[in-house]
Amino acid sequence: VQLQASGGGLVQAGGSLRLSCAASGTIFSINDMGWYRQTPGKQRELVAQITRAGSINYADSVKGRFTISRDNAKNTVYLQIDSLKPEDTAVYYCNVEAKYSASGGYRDYWGQGTQVTVSS
Repeated sequence: VQLQASGGGLVQAGGSLRLSCAASGTIFSINDMGWYRQTPGKQRELVAQITRAGSINYADSVKGRFTISRDNAKNTVYLQIDSLKPEDTAVYYCNVEAKYSASGGYRDYWGQGTQVTVSS
């Protein structure tokens, strides 16, 4: 399973971005999909997560500004980021829990990361 993330960039505070992450390869099933972010010297933190059934969980710091969604037919997860703040600056990583066969177990896969930089 390979993940390709895109959509990062440099934006001014108050602006918006839409991140995308497409999973490809041999995929039997995808369970949870999510986005994490990391800044230098800090641990990677969960930003938002969505289950296959559509249940969603957000970090408190992004509630009301970030919206996660998924397209199961395209094996793609999206993160709409509005009202960006300088403290949102980070490398954003997508994560999926997937398995490549009916008999196999689920495991985590990570995208390569996409940089989001917010200027004040």
